[in-house]
Amino acid sequence: MDDLIERVARKKAELDQLRAASPRGLENFERIYDLELTWSSNAIEGNTLTRSETMLVIEHGITIGGKPLKDHLEAIDHHEALRYVRQIAGRGTPLTEMDVRTLHSLVVRRSAPDIAGQYADQGRFVLTDAGPVAFPSPAEVPALMGDFAAWLRAAADTPRTAFEAHLRLVNIHPFNDGNGRTARLLMNLLLIRGLYPPVAVRPEDRVAYVGALQGQAGDAGEGFRRLMWGRLDETISELLMSQR
Repeated sequence: MDDLIERVARKKAELDQLRAASPRGLENFERIYDLELTWSSNAIEGNTLTRSETMLVIEHGITIGGKPLKDHLEAIDHHEALRYVRQIAGRGTPLTEMDVRTLHSLVVRRSAPDIAGQYADQGRFVLTDAGPVAFPSPAEVPALMGDFAAWLRAAADTPRTAFEAHLRLVNIHPFNDGNGRTARLLMNLLLIRGLYPPVAVRPEDRVAYVGALQGQAGDAGEGFRRLMWGRLDETISELLMSQR
């Protein structure tokens, strides 16, 4: 994986030069890519809107016939949460536990308002190839999130931190629902703070993504990190190509 990390570093240097030469040149890519991030993050959780339908809902307020209202609300919620991510990315102060809860509150504000920003009050389980796996109990969540926030405050804004934050938050699974979307938003917030582009986990990545998360106890998360470094490498390449 060292070669992959070095390749990302070289492309990041090229991206930094491009950003310095043309600060506004990346804005159109960001607008389109934020729609991609919204569509992909929701799609891997089962949202049925297509890319184009997601754009119509967000940019034109169009209701898609035959699609659930919840899918429309999830698209709007995620896109607004992503706008918040971009707004606070340049804040310069350490991220806090309340920032994580705010991300969750925004990402489910319309689709599940009764749980927005609230820690879990019920058991959460995931079905893996090895059988059901339980996440920490609701009673454990506040202390675990306090520890997570302390680690987050001290961590540098690097891809390593971003990917580790995703892993740690998913392992705590602090909310009844919306944990994956919140973890991906937090990961991308940290990437943006470090002047990297956010990365989309696409539907075609879902099997590898879920498998890596489920297998992290056995490989210390290396499969997940490799997947995310690969997606970051691809995303920077796409961004550089869009400006040529």
